[in-house]
Amino acid sequence: MKVVLLGTAAGGGFPQWNCACRMCAACRTGEVTTRTQDCIAVSPTGRGWFLVNASPDIRAQIVSTPEFTPSPGPRDTPLSGVLLTDAELDHALGLVMLREGGGLRVWAPPAVAHALEHDFGVRGVVARYRQWDWEIAEPGTEFEVVEPGGERLLVTAIPVSGKRPRYATESAAEGPWVCAYRISDPATGGTLLYAPCLAAWPEGFDELVAGVDCVVLDGTFHSAEEMPGATGSAVGGGEQKSMGHIPIGGPGGSLELLRAHPRVRRIYTHLNNTNPVLDKGSPEHAELAAAGVEVPPDGTTFEL
Repeated sequence: MKVVLLGTAAGGGFPQWNCACRMCAACRTGEVTTRTQDCIAVSPTGRGWFLVNASPDIRAQIVSTPEFTPSPGPRDTPLSGVLLTDAELDHALGLVMLREGGGLRVWAPPAVAHALEHDFGVRGVVARYRQWDWEIAEPGTEFEVVEPGGERLLVTAIPVSGKRPRYATESAAEGPWVCAYRISDPATGGTLLYAPCLAAWPEGFDELVAGVDCVVLDGTFHSAEEMPGATGSAVGGGEQKSMGHIPIGGPGGSLELLRAHPRVRRIYTHLNNTNPVLDKGSPEHAELAAAGVEVPPDGTTFEL
């Protein structure tokens, strides 16, 4: 299985357009590397690719990735489909940018699929441009995604949170609203767990992490009180917590829990613009490196 980390920043990207915090300022001067909004792509062989989430930066991400070069015909593309972990705008707005692509398949958990049709309305927008196939990713039920040559990956949606997007706070749909995906390659046995939004460490999540070769995990915030300290805004720790992201550091943080899995390749993604681990020279980044946990840049590729 081939994996590309197309984007590794949280919503708004890095630097965030309306932010002059220390980290964003360092990014604008070139001291810290810029990042686009979180999204990955997976493929059994590299001939057909499946996005996991579709960020608002998806056009730039695809154009800058050689694996997505259109061929062999003038309108042929190796993009075969999209898997959505949730209905947040920073994970679903990119669907609108893909509207010229015909024949795509989109998988989403039931509540996410409902929101896309009835609350966000993106299904109706896309339908006016091209015909897509919309599939339900039933939590806990394994399904397959198949590239044009017939090679396949096995996928399971795993409920991790009931956090709704703001535009769907009154939606009639019932959760779970956020899922992780366990993706495996039956040809090689390689396994990936992708969980860019993790409000807490769910029951049974340790067993999931222990059973894969690589986990790409929510690293949005380093600390539980990060945003007000970094931006000087009125956003308090309680509001930051309501955004649905377990912090990296501190007691009960994800780094403490990841230390129990040294055999697994561990990667942080969905990094907020305020997160000090974005700076390779920071003590927070050094702590991750000492623990064997990675913060790779956009465009990183690997195989499982």
